[in-house]
Amino acid sequence: MSKVFHCFFEQSGTFKNEFKKLGYKAFDYDIKNDFNETDYVIDLFKEIGNAYENKQSIFDDIKTTDMILAFFPCIRFENQIMLWFRGQAHSQRKWDLEKKLKFDMNLLDEVSDMYKLVNKLFIVCMKKGLKLIMENPYSKEHFLRRYWCIPSTLIDKDRRERGDYFQKPTQFWFLNCEPKNNFIFEPMNYNFIECKDAIRTMTKEQYEKTGAKTKKEARSMIHPQYASRFIREFILEEVEDE
Repeated sequence: MSKVFHCFFEQSGTFKNEFKKLGYKAFDYDIKNDFNETDYVIDLFKEIGNAYENKQSIFDDIKTTDMILAFFPCIRFENQIMLWFRGQAHSQRKWDLEKKLKFDMNLLDEVSDMYKLVNKLFIVCMKKGLKLIMENPYSKEHFLRRYWCIPSTLIDKDRRERGDYFQKPTQFWFLNCEPKNNFIFEPMNYNFIECKDAIRTMTKEQYEKTGAKTKKEARSMIHPQYASRFIREFILEEVEDE
């Protein structure tokens, strides 16, 4: 199979390894290698910037027959960012107004930088004709949902239904490709971790089931079953019956 899958901002190897099980070449790219799964330890932000400025970058080696899956960092786009702007985050409860205002100025710069990067990523892929699927959390207050000209292609409001650990509504953007909507005729294991708040109330036994070392890290983990079903349902051209 000649198609190669390039998983950006993925350290865990979850999607990468599911692609490999299906017989495809796949590689993980990230600036960290905490799970010993990152094939290319590289500054993707710098690579996106270089490609946008028509300089040499990893995008030069990606073919139009390949596909990029970008788990783009969401920390500056999620719901919580609005609380920080309003000075209502739990950690800000003792801050005075001056501190909040100075923080807002810096925070806006950070959001702006991330916003530029995600736009540059899409422009690079548009110009090069590269297939791209980008993932980010879904919510009414999500920054890209409210302040972006590209609507998400696919919204998964309950990832437990495809075998993931948490409900965690997620949205996906498809560029230069479309979701395949294949039928998956196989039984599914239910892997949901029962906890009211994944960050605060998850026990060590629960978060270790995800392969994570901390509660915070566990919240971003994806179960291999979810990755496998997503790949076969929405990415591959055809799916063989199990």
